Amino acid sequence: MERPLAVITGASSGIGFELARCCVEDGRDAILCADGPDVVDSAGRLARNGAQVQPLQADLATLDGVNALVAAIGARPVDALLANAGAGLRGGFLDQDIAAAQRVIALNVSGTLALVHAVGRAMRDRGHGRILIVGSIAGFTPGSFNAVYNATKAFVDSFAFALREELRGTGVTVTCLMPGLTDTAFFERAGLEDTPIGRSSAKADPAEVARDGDDAMMAGRSGVVSGFVNKLQTAFAGVIPDTVLAAMPRRLAEPGR
Repeated sequence: MERPLAVITGASSGIGFELARCCVEDGRDAILCADGPDVVDSAGRLARNGAQVQPLQADLATLDGVNALVAAIGARPVDALLANAGAGLRGGFLDQDIAAAQRVIALNVSGTLALVHAVGRAMRDRGHGRILIVGSIAGFTPGSFNAVYNATKAFVDSFAFALREELRGTGVTVTCLMPGLTDTAFFERAGLEDTPIGRSSAKADPAEVARDGDDAMMAGRSGVVSGFVNKLQTAFAGVIPDTVLAAMPRRLAEPGR
């Protein structure tokens, strides 16, 4: 019998790679998509115990990249879509290159929407599927010196819960995974190494974050905030004024601190 198929984006390292590991260990074949060539090595590390793991290098910040992934899926039904691809960008908004800022939006928001739209429609027509969208607890906080990234995660968090309600009763579940600081290459790629959050040693293990997300997806839960401290932060975010929330990230994300 053909194994069920999982599609994981941002899957060459970090949370995405660990989500892919969960999928393979759960008995699925997998398509791993990332924008760098290291996705080939990552796929090779997971291809075992009869699992077929296909790497795809594609830029999901572009429609061509999304279309390439949809083409790689072809007519095969997708059991689970794990939309993890995302990026950040260091510095104050007015000091950033606007094209770089728009690329963060294109990857985190536009690419996610386009992929979920294509794969989610097929799931709905079939009456079965699981979608895991990786948001962030950053979506609960206006992120000074991370303004664009936090805003995209606020969008993604909200979108995931709204889509879940729209798909209620269709056989397709949507789960939002909301991690906090996690020990991945995100900070290096975003240029945040010289910030307190980039240097912090209090980062979660991506394998534990991924397991939280996979467990929640398999159980059909609406969402999960990974980590006890992160759960407290999101609870307090609902009662602290936005002006105070916006000031708090400065000490963590301002370059050169």
